Amino acid sequence: MRSPASQLDSRRRRRKIRAVPADLVLASASPRRRELLRWLGVQFRVDAVDVDERPRAGEAADAIVHRLARTKAEAGAARAPGSWILAADTLVELDGAVLGKPRDRDDAVSMLTRLSGREHRVYTGFALRDPAAVVRAARVVTSRVRFRSLGRATIEAYASCGEPDDKAGAYALQGRGAGLVAEVVGSFTNVIGLPLVEVEAALTEAGVLAR
Repeated sequence: MRSPASQLDSRRRRRKIRAVPADLVLASASPRRRELLRWLGVQFRVDAVDVDERPRAGEAADAIVHRLARTKAEAGAARAPGSWILAADTLVELDGAVLGKPRDRDDAVSMLTRLSGREHRVYTGFALRDPAAVVRAARVVTSRVRFRSLGRATIEAYASCGEPDDKAGAYALQGRGAGLVAEVVGSFTNVIGLPLVEVEAALTEAGVLAR
């Protein structure tokens, strides 16, 4: 089985999609989402938004990412009226507990220890809003990820490398974190932060990408 990184490289080489001229704004500061969206061949610009990402009491992970994606798209539309807006949010869930970005190294160690040897779910919600302020797509995509059993030294070394700092669940599938993962079921780009198959379908249906 090829590694997630090699699968991503192969997918990127295969994609040659003609973009339709459109003012598309990616309302995200994530460099991972920026790179993934480029792989679709669509032209866009980045205008990150800042919204309150705190979960509401009793709110499930899939509901959180769905709400935040729509909220970010709305905030993006307010900053760039008359543009297409694409926004997304990603969270990790383990046994009903939501794992966001680690607060510090100790929090990253705690998250990785909990994930070790177990399966968790990664949810990414995305929303596409058109220039008339109509939500053209709002979806949540789920992937299952199983970690291999990790020793304490491995966990501490990875937590100290800096890569987990701004990643939900404290790992990056597209980086050194790939070595922590035994299996991915479902979209691996979803785990990175943007489910490309579903986003491509939404952009194509909306006419932002040519068929």
